[in-house]
Amino acid sequence: MSIFNADEPPRTGGTGKLLIIGLAALALLGLIAVIASRLTRSEPEPAPAQEARTEAPAPPAVPKPAEPEPETGSPPVRRPRPKRDAPVEAPPPPAPAGPALVVESDVPGASVFVDRKYLGTTPLRTTEVTAGTHQLNASVAGEDGLVQSIEIAESGDTTVTLKFKEVRLNAVVAVVHKHGAGGSCEGRLAATVEGLRYVTANTNHAFTMPFSSVEIFEVDYLKKELKVKQRGGKTWNFTDRSDNADKLFVFHRDVTKAREKLAAQGK
Repeated sequence: MSIFNADEPPRTGGTGKLLIIGLAALALLGLIAVIASRLTRSEPEPAPAQEARTEAPAPPAVPKPAEPEPETGSPPVRRPRPKRDAPVEAPPPPAPAGPALVVESDVPGASVFVDRKYLGTTPLRTTEVTAGTHQLNASVAGEDGLVQSIEIAESGDTTVTLKFKEVRLNAVVAVVHKHGAGGSCEGRLAATVEGLRYVTANTNHAFTMPFSSVEIFEVDYLKKELKVKQRGGKTWNFTDRSDNADKLFVFHRDVTKAREKLAAQGK
């Protein structure tokens, strides 16, 4: 007698269930391993790191504008002409400056006075003047003073040059010539750097004499007499109508001083 019932299915029990679960787990693990291996093969290996190079970016190229090609049969394209610069206008002339006096001298350091007002020493430029006629006085040690009339312009510089070393002589005195044989004649005795000149209506006693020909030239204040003697020639004795010999004395002084300066200059 069989212990199994043919009508009932065989019973596997707990051991069969465990076997089925184990087989399913193994199949799942194998599937996971296959997928992992495929993923590993598909990923490329990382390339070795290279040192980064720092390069300046190249400037962008500036495209040249394309010139339009003229159409066949069309008039040539006229390009606009460059504009010319506007003419530069000259600046207006400066306004005229006020009057100014410039004083120069052959001896520096000369004191300058205009209308008795001290202005400074040479070389000098001053605007402390007004346009018109003025009197200028100048003096320097060792030389004769200078006096002259000057005309200041309305604007700009008026230049005056003082020549202290230049010999100046322009002396004139009214005289009476006493003749040796008696009688007299009147006239003017003048002196310049060229010499002496006696101008009279009596032409027999008139003369023109360079200083080199003058042998005697002296004044006697008490006698009120001025003597002029030509070298190897005649003698003239002059007096005047004044009560004293002041005019003759001043004339003699000015002529003597000029003669000394001329002699110092070899003239």
